[in-house]
Amino acid sequence: MADQVRDAVVPLLPGVERPSRYVDGEWNAALTEKAGKRAAGYRAVLAYPDVYDVGMANQAVQILYARLNALDWATCERVFVPWTDMADAMRRESVPLYALESFDPVREFDLVGITLPHELTYTNVLELLDLAMIPLHANERGDDDPLVVGGGPCAYNPEPVAAFFDAIVIGDGEDAIVDVATAHRRMKEAGATREEILEGLRSIPGVYVPSHGRIRTVRRAVADLRGYRAPVCPVVPYADVVHDRVTVEVTRGCARGCRFCQAGMIYRPIRERAADDIVRDAMAALRCTGYDEVSLTSLSTADHSQFVEVLRRLGRRLHGTDVTLSVPSLRADALTPDVARLLGAAKRTGLTLAPEAGTQRLRDAINKNVTEDGLLDTVRRAFGNGWRRVKLYFMIGLPTETEEDVLAIASLAARVLEAARDSVPSKERGSVRVAVSVSTFVPKPHTPFQWEAQVPLDEVKRRQALLQGAMPRRGVELSYHDAETSFVEAVLARGGREVAGAVEEAWRRGARFDAWSEQFSFGRWLEAFESAGVDAHAIANRERDPFDELPWSHIESGVSTAYLRMERQRAYAGETTPDCTFAGCTGCGVCGALGVSNVIAGGVRV
Repeated sequence: MADQVRDAVVPLLPGVERPSRYVDGEWNAALTEKAGKRAAGYRAVLAYPDVYDVGMANQAVQILYARLNALDWATCERVFVPWTDMADAMRRESVPLYALESFDPVREFDLVGITLPHELTYTNVLELLDLAMIPLHANERGDDDPLVVGGGPCAYNPEPVAAFFDAIVIGDGEDAIVDVATAHRRMKEAGATREEILEGLRSIPGVYVPSHGRIRTVRRAVADLRGYRAPVCPVVPYADVVHDRVTVEVTRGCARGCRFCQAGMIYRPIRERAADDIVRDAMAALRCTGYDEVSLTSLSTADHSQFVEVLRRLGRRLHGTDVTLSVPSLRADALTPDVARLLGAAKRTGLTLAPEAGTQRLRDAINKNVTEDGLLDTVRRAFGNGWRRVKLYFMIGLPTETEEDVLAIASLAARVLEAARDSVPSKERGSVRVAVSVSTFVPKPHTPFQWEAQVPLDEVKRRQALLQGAMPRRGVELSYHDAETSFVEAVLARGGREVAGAVEEAWRRGARFDAWSEQFSFGRWLEAFESAGVDAHAIANRERDPFDELPWSHIESGVSTAYLRMERQRAYAGETTPDCTFAGCTGCGVCGALGVSNVIAGGVRV
């Protein structure tokens, strides 16, 4: 079948955008050494519900790919959602969606693992299943269909897509995916029916089986990353992708406690990798890939207790080469003179900082540990050390926000511009660039703000216009995230199983690649909500009682609901909560609930 698929695909490639998305044989792709086992061994395919360029930059896909291919009884391949031109051509020629490594149809694999990175990929999940010729609904699949398993950040409210998955992994996937594959293989070999397999998967910690009802499921967490070797020979794409570089995970989890941030709650506790392991894996990955940049990634990389040591050690090893170091985003107080000197790549790409709010009152309410003085000091130091661009991230619509808070974003941007220009030689002031990106707050599950209402669309647009009118006319570039997109995101993030009907209806009306502005249609989504009987405004714009049952209440992240309620109260009181890795336990409950604890590589915070 693979040869037939390949022969059918080749004639399509000259007529589509970026044909390199659809061909095999990339450097480090797992195939040749396991080719003999493809027919008889257990076969998994990891699917990312976006184009190749985006999916190949996803670190989780690379981690799980390496983990499954390390098993001597399994092979793992990759698949991404074809862009609209290729998808239309494949449907026209009846070409099934295929795995990149082998060109075998996805429907012939034992397991299809689909990442759920954000809510606007939900229609792409259906696009992927349909192109693969796999029944969309889990209850329509038979014993010969692959097991469709989801996982990722959106799994913490699985209900809007529950109908489309046989099982969903909640939490860290390294061990869970192996447990799922092991159990599935054993039961298939024993002749188990599909229903017997689903019943067996329920016993695996962290695995949620939607067809069995809203059963309490506790998140899976890797206790210590030091027991795992990061993938050091990731697949190297033929073409540029979103993050075209070596990425090394240095820390998992964040205890800063920003009250709007879902990742900061669902990935607790802090688990740092040792400096020796980070340096070893970075150098090994550079040798195995040929990249000229290494990026140290986490939710808050500069919080790593050995951050400066890692930079110094990598700096020594990379001295005299063309390889540069980068960190995707820095805290406002993290750019010390040593860090500024060592981060060469960031000077090319610009500095990224996230004050999130324009006033200290609102930053305290959301527990964002940034002060204006700290932000301006960082900007002065950065531009004095060679940076010429800075990007600032803000949100509007945050709980307790006032017009004064909105206008303060413009005032703060003006002061950042002034500080930057004052820190460079006069002849270079024209090269200074300040970009301000403003998103709309979306209340996310498992956060202290999960009960909040999203600001109605008309009010969001009014605040955007207010900010636009107050922003400096020269020297600052202002951009917004689309308000309608954020509204749909809120509905999909906060809804229950009833939302699945709207997701399917939107897809049947042509929705796909909703995160891409040129593909998103707000009118189509409104029609889909109405057709499916979903009151979208009630889901997105209604405040909820902190003691009400929520669609995701049966999914336990480990952070107690009592703690989230307390943090919400502290937000309205303007009180901050410290980072537990600096100030001691703050009572979130995650360590006791999951049997894990903070792992600080250096032993103490510095």
